[in-house]
Amino acid sequence: MLEMLQAAGPLFWVLIALSIYVVYLFILRFQMLHKASGDPTLMLTRVNAALMQQDLSGAQQEARRARTPAANVLRAGLDRAGTGTAAAIAAMQDALLVEDSRLFSGLSTLGTIAQIAPLLGLLGTVIGMIRSFIVFSNTSSPTPTQLAAGISEALVNTGGGLVVAILAYVFRGILRGKADSIALHADRVRESLPAWLLEANLRNGGHLSGAPIGLYDPRAELEPLEVTA
Repeated sequence: MLEMLQAAGPLFWVLIALSIYVVYLFILRFQMLHKASGDPTLMLTRVNAALMQQDLSGAQQEARRARTPAANVLRAGLDRAGTGTAAAIAAMQDALLVEDSRLFSGLSTLGTIAQIAPLLGLLGTVIGMIRSFIVFSNTSSPTPTQLAAGISEALVNTGGGLVVAILAYVFRGILRGKADSIALHADRVRESLPAWLLEANLRNGGHLSGAPIGLYDPRAELEPLEVTA
């Protein structure tokens, strides 16, 4: 293995650094998405029940118990519910865009690495083949040992580039699947809350009781994706 690494050339060390970064980024994002995951059904049921009882403050308190993207979108809508359904919808849409940018952060980086890793491997292959041809040009009858260095560099870099690209593609797919699932829950909230507010307003003669507990700004929190016990 040590001889293979020595024969691989400098570009192979770049591929090793990329592979380490890919694994690090995957672990970091996977942990964040794991904290942000969870079925919001119970929270939505409690919020709906509070709204049907004309308790806007109680609904806001229920939404504040979790720090998931779905809860953040719900909080944004509830905090604007006192000013009208249209304002609540706009606030939720804004919050949803912010949460989506956080959920899918890092995926473009993995995609870029998956694209450039094979190219780096191909560059290492070309460099290795050039070294082999240099041996041919300098020696009329090169030995297998003399040719082995360039050929080894070519093959090792090709394999390294493909391995890094495969890892990046697989990790990107796993993270995208989890992010899509969480984003679906947040979108479910955005679709459900306007109907609940309309029904609650109709039951209460046109307005909900309860004062907003501080307007939620989705950009004010750098790390909103934490689940509290």
